[in-house]
Amino acid sequence: MNNRKIPSLRFEGFSDDWEQRKLGELAKFSKGKGYTKGDLIKEGSPIILYGRLYTNFQTIITDVDTYVDAQENSILSEGREVVVPSSGETSEDIARATVVDNEDIILGGDLNIIKPSEKIESTFLALTISNGEAKKELMKKAQGNSVVHLYNADLKEVKLFYPDFEEQTKIGNFFKQLDDTITLQERELDLLKEQKKGFLQKMFPKYNEKVPELRFEGFDDDWEQRKLGSMGKFNPKSELPEKFEYVDLESVVGTELVSHRTENKKSAPSRAQRLAEKGDLFYQTVRPYQKNNYLYNLPYDNYVFSTGYAQIRPESNGFFLLTLLQEEKFVNRVLVRSTGTSYPAINSKDLEKILITVPTEKEEQTKIGYFFKQLDKTITLQEQQLEKLKEMKKGFLQKMFV
Repeated sequence: MNNRKIPSLRFEGFSDDWEQRKLGELAKFSKGKGYTKGDLIKEGSPIILYGRLYTNFQTIITDVDTYVDAQENSILSEGREVVVPSSGETSEDIARATVVDNEDIILGGDLNIIKPSEKIESTFLALTISNGEAKKELMKKAQGNSVVHLYNADLKEVKLFYPDFEEQTKIGNFFKQLDDTITLQERELDLLKEQKKGFLQKMFPKYNEKVPELRFEGFDDDWEQRKLGSMGKFNPKSELPEKFEYVDLESVVGTELVSHRTENKKSAPSRAQRLAEKGDLFYQTVRPYQKNNYLYNLPYDNYVFSTGYAQIRPESNGFFLLTLLQEEKFVNRVLVRSTGTSYPAINSKDLEKILITVPTEKEEQTKIGYFFKQLDKTITLQEQQLEKLKEMKKGFLQKMFV
C-alpha cells in the first residue's frame, strides 16, 4: 500500500487519493434465509446457495441453474446486491464476494447480503472485498476451526479504500469485460473437449463391433482385435546417463508434460528407470483413470520416466495409440484388471494382455492419430490462452486496487 492511497495503475483522468471508510458506513446489511442442498430440485424458483460462491466463483452472477420450491418468507434479490458466504471450510472460501445481477433470485441461508449506498458501485465493491487488503482483513475476521464463520458485524468493520463513483464504474466495467472474455474462452474450451469426446466415440468401434461409425474416406475393412503388447515393445532396457531429467507421476497432466527435474544417476529415486526415445509412449499404470499419458516427442536423449509408467515403443503410429489409450472403453478394461482401491494399479504384463481393436491398414491409424494430434494441439492452445487471461486478470487486480 503506497503513502498516497492510490493504486499503481489507473485510468487516464483520475489522480485523486482514494478515500477510506468502514464498510458499515457505505452499505446496508441483511441475511439470506433457509434452504440447503437437500432442497434443490430440477425446476422451480432460481436460488443461490453459499456453496456457489466458492465452487463456481464469479464476480457477477447472471445465470442461475439451481432451483427450489419457493417458500413465502424467501429473501429475493432486488438486483446488484453483493453477497458473501457466512460459512465455509476455510477463511479463503468466505473471503469471496459476488454481485447478484438479476432480480427475484432467492438468496439462501449462509449468505451475507450487502446493499451498497449510492457512493459504492456493486462490481467494484465485490472486487475489493475479494482482493487486496480488504480480503486479508476479512480472512482475519473469520471465526472457527473445522467450519469458519463470517458475520455481518465483521463485514461492517472492514476498512474499504475507494475512489469516486465514476472511477469505480470504469474499474467494474473493465473487469466485467475481462470476465466475459474468460467465460467465453472457457465455453470454447469445454466445447472443444466435448467435440473430442464425440469423435472418440464415433471414430473407434463400439463394444463387440468391428467398424467405427465415422471413418476417413477410402477405408472400409473391418478392424481387427489384437493384444496391446503386439503394438510395440514394452519397457525396453537401456543404460541411464549419469545425469538426466526425471519425469515422475506428477509431471504429466492429461497428455502434456508439465514438469521435470534434474537428477544424478547415483542419487536418483529407484523408480527412475525408463529412458525415453523420441516416439515412446508412457502409460500411467497407477490410478489409470486419471489418463495422464504422454507421447515423448522431444529431441533429447536424457529424459528418464518413473516405473509408475509403462513404456511402449510403438511399431505403428504413436498418436493413434495414445488416442486409443485415452479412450474411456480402454480405461475401463484397465481398471477391471487393476488391483487396489484407493490407488488402483496394473502391472505391465497384464497391460500387454488387454485386447484392443485397431485398423488393419497402418495408413488409417496414421490419419486417426494425426487428426487427434491436431485436435489436442488446438485444445492445448485454448488452455494456454485461458491461463494467460487469468494471469492477466490477477495482475490487474494487484495493480488497480489499493
